[in-house]
Amino acid sequence: ESRWPFLFGAIIVPSLIQAVILPFLPESPRYLLLEKHNRSKAEKAFQRFLGKDDVSPEIEEVLAESRVQRNSKLVSIAQLLRTRAARWQILTVLVTMGCYQLCGLNAV
Repeated sequence: ESRWPFLFGAIIVPSLIQAVILPFLPESPRYLLLEKHNRSKAEKAFQRFLGKDDVSPEIEEVLAESRVQRNSKLVSIAQLLRTRAARWQILTVLVTMGCYQLCGLNAV
């Protein structure tokens, strides 16, 4: 009983290690390219991650994926439930997750 404060305080060590290392970690190339719109830093990050000089295919792939995401149509929950193919899948997942909650399986 008297040792629980040490167990509770043990989380401080990994937290401090992460806080010290975090500034030295590189930023995500996708974040730099899509959010910050900084192509040169994204290329440098890709080069660092992949270990090769020509990363233009990866840059173009990320940009193409971004274009596809921007052009995709979002569907509301009501529209999703009206779709016959998705309705049974959603219902199955909801019933399964409800059973997990009611039987206490998630607590185990």
